[in-house]
Amino acid sequence: MNRRHFLRNSAMAGAGATLFSSTIGKAQNVDFTGKGKKAKNVIMFISDGMSTGTLNMMDLFKLRQYGSGSNWLQLYRENRVSRALMDTASANSIVTDSAAASSSFGGGQRVKNGSLNISPDGKPNLPILQKFKKSGKKTGCVTSVTITHATPAGFCITQDNRGDQAAIAEKYLEGKFDVLMGGGDQYFNPELRKDKKDLYSEFQKVGYQIAKTRKELLSLKGNSPVLGIFSDGALPYSIDRKSSKELTEKTPTLAEMTSKAIDVLKDHPEGFVLQVEGGKVDWAAHANDIAGLLYDQFAFDDAIKVALDFAEKNEDTLLIMTTDHGNANPGTISGSSANDQFDSIANYTQTNEWLLNQISSESSLNEIKDLIFRANGIELSQEEVEHIYSYYHGLNKESGLYNYKKLPFETYAKMQKSRNSVGWISMSHSGDYVELAMYGPGSEYLEPYMLNTDIHYLMLQATEVENRF
Repeated sequence: MNRRHFLRNSAMAGAGATLFSSTIGKAQNVDFTGKGKKAKNVIMFISDGMSTGTLNMMDLFKLRQYGSGSNWLQLYRENRVSRALMDTASANSIVTDSAAASSSFGGGQRVKNGSLNISPDGKPNLPILQKFKKSGKKTGCVTSVTITHATPAGFCITQDNRGDQAAIAEKYLEGKFDVLMGGGDQYFNPELRKDKKDLYSEFQKVGYQIAKTRKELLSLKGNSPVLGIFSDGALPYSIDRKSSKELTEKTPTLAEMTSKAIDVLKDHPEGFVLQVEGGKVDWAAHANDIAGLLYDQFAFDDAIKVALDFAEKNEDTLLIMTTDHGNANPGTISGSSANDQFDSIANYTQTNEWLLNQISSESSLNEIKDLIFRANGIELSQEEVEHIYSYYHGLNKESGLYNYKKLPFETYAKMQKSRNSVGWISMSHSGDYVELAMYGPGSEYLEPYMLNTDIHYLMLQATEVENRF
């Protein structure tokens, strides 16, 4: 493929084009799989809200508890990937939200926070999965939150307001993407939608298989399009799922969804492009919820292994692993008991979200103390228990993006900090540069520093799909 011809036909302009043309094309000292070959398939992994500390802690925890690190960082250790730092800004802020971040990947242009592939001047940018559909490839998205959430939506559709997820569900129907898996029943179910539209029936009419449970998903046959919706809202946190027989039986893991998605897509002669999001990592970071964070990052890492196994057998497959932005910047902190305290997280059986939702104004102090000990192995002082209790009687309040019930997430995380040696700088997104890694054909184009918008054009270049739609 003529690289100059590719760049001339891209949607980049001005400084963006200059940066891209200067950064794509040089190789790092890596033993690339499929170097110089065209990528037939692309699987892009996005651990939403994954600060570098999250990736580090997950690897450290796995090393200490299981004797081997994460699948992602093992690729670093074996020098099997090209690695970069990536900038994450939006059009109007150095700190992006997930809609603008996904639009950078999906549309190749920076947009304002809150919008999906709508440029600041009001111009819509055609999302990359639509480009790949037009080029003849199969496409899909898998997530642990609602399938209509910002990250999958940024790869699929254009819309002024990321919050109108009911409208996004309808646009997915129009787009006829081949795989859609996650949560969000409220946006497809006629009994829950305000307009009473039955989107499940509409998807079935155009040939989709519908799965609403883990069993239904795993029993799907063939390569017909799939709509898999496994929860009213987001899927449960991985550690809460593991602790509940009901949730384990009903809800598939991110790895299971990824595996089924690849099965549906893999035999298409023109190849496929799949986005996989670990969406609950971001939600856990917003709540400073260490069990939610680590175990959902584990689940994300398990999904990477599924794709890596496929890519090792299909060397025309490009894997991309990154995040859309940092969040809360967690990390291990020093102390004489840091090792033992960090290891104590292995005793946690539930998220802080589950735990704090078990408490009510009717709970006694002893009940709260016993509940926390059972869920985390932590023995709180009387003063600490009383402090938590005060939130359930309106004496204290906390806010937060996913804290609709004003639960004391920050307060409890600070109590945990003195016992698990994990600190947090905030409960919000950060403007950090983040990790970006690639494996397979096209990874040789990755430079040590990239803009988030560059990824859009790199995927097109790796697959030799002209940017002409």
